[in-house]
Amino acid sequence: MSLKNMIGLVLLGAVSGLAAAQPLPNIVLILADDLGYGDLGCYGATKLQTPNIDRLAAEGRRFTDAHSASAVCTPSRYGLLTGEYPYKAHSGKGVWGPAPVESPLIIDPETLTIADVFKNKGYDTAVIGKWHLGFGTGKNDWQEPLRPGPQELGFDYYFGVPIVNSAPPYVYVENDRIVGGVASDPLVYLGNKPKEPATPITPIPAAAAQRTANRFKGAVEAHKCYNDYAVGTTLAEKATEWIETRDNKPFFLYLATTAVHHPFTPAKRFLGSSECGLYGDFVHELDWIVGEVMQSLEAAGVADNTLVIFTSDNGGMFNLGGRTAAEMGHAINGELLGSKFGIWEGGHRIPFIVWWPGKVEAGSVSGQLLNNVDLKATLAALTGQQLSDADRNDSINMLPALTGNPEMPLRTEMIVSPKKASHLGLRKGKWMYIPAKSDGGFTGSKPNQHAWGGAAVAALVHTPNSDIENGKIKKDAPPAQLYDLEIDPNQTINLYAEYPEVVQQMDRELKRYRQK
Repeated sequence: MSLKNMIGLVLLGAVSGLAAAQPLPNIVLILADDLGYGDLGCYGATKLQTPNIDRLAAEGRRFTDAHSASAVCTPSRYGLLTGEYPYKAHSGKGVWGPAPVESPLIIDPETLTIADVFKNKGYDTAVIGKWHLGFGTGKNDWQEPLRPGPQELGFDYYFGVPIVNSAPPYVYVENDRIVGGVASDPLVYLGNKPKEPATPITPIPAAAAQRTANRFKGAVEAHKCYNDYAVGTTLAEKATEWIETRDNKPFFLYLATTAVHHPFTPAKRFLGSSECGLYGDFVHELDWIVGEVMQSLEAAGVADNTLVIFTSDNGGMFNLGGRTAAEMGHAINGELLGSKFGIWEGGHRIPFIVWWPGKVEAGSVSGQLLNNVDLKATLAALTGQQLSDADRNDSINMLPALTGNPEMPLRTEMIVSPKKASHLGLRKGKWMYIPAKSDGGFTGSKPNQHAWGGAAVAALVHTPNSDIENGKIKKDAPPAQLYDLEIDPNQTINLYAEYPEVVQQMDRELKRYRQK
């Protein structure tokens, strides 16, 4: 028996009396992919409609200063599950970019995860949707069983997209098996530059945005099970079925949607339903998924005793679909500067909504500073568990901000990671410090380039910044950036030259974080 499981049994015994005294709440954590701060009606969107998610906000609490630990998908998910800043992972080497096709499991199975927290209280646990945290040890060769994986991190059940909807293999994985796979026709990775034909996949139009060509052969039937236009509905069906078959046991569901990550392939019923192209149509499918989950909670008779958390892994991205939506008048990240991968606010300030009838004040709004690493300590507190310093990592218990109205901030500072380590940022109170020019994210700026970022995005969506002129960083721009987010949340003015003492203090503190 592993040390993690031994600790879980001790904790389970210690809290069994509490569990008997009152019913344990269910938790549904819905993590959207690349959903920007301005992508929902309740956050100001006008070119699309999100009635189901807006209902969560109207009947619950909406946060205005919530952030992902990273502006990149894989490290953000690492932080969410472990409670540790991703720049500290792997003895300080950090997790900075998306996990590649052959990546092993990037979380040590001995790490106490959010799922483990719930397992320690006797919960049923599941992750459904996008994984993107790797499988196995060493180089993943995609041969079954795909272990270690989600089931070594506290999840009883897994079904979903193993990496992301824009990267192969284009198959589903259930627990540690490839759905539709057979021993006589295994999945075989052909490498980055295949010298032989790959198994055919769903054809999609260029307007759906970039999707990497398949780089696997074999597993023909498994590939047939995967249709880009049915991924959203399939994940919704799996999630609702799992909820409705819990047989009165408390449960934790981590539902990680592929929407609104490119390619934009919503089901046919959603095509043309928004006023901002395929991007908005995909948001509509996401909203429908949320509605299906809420209906399943009602059908199972557990809605009143369920905490629903809805958020995103990072900010919105200006790929082809995102740029088209912007040209049609949709503000993906609201008025925030920046986008996915970058350290500016648009890359990591995210929608964050909590819903829990009778426990969360309906229609309330909170300006508490919150980071997605905080969910670990928060959900542990929710279930009556106190984590050790080592298990808590960088997580802070934000439960009082979810269910109450603290007068003082519970979190006063945080570290945020962009794609480039050179731009690791420090938030402290109202100040945001970035030790370099630009945002450290995508660098595209031309129509044929997949991922736009930095000054090019600022020019595209008209978010002014004192360091930017004509879509480029000024040659005489300061070497670093300091913003007062209290009066300038959209980061229009770099105050580096005006507050040298603050810059020096923030730089020293950021270096101390790195040394830790």
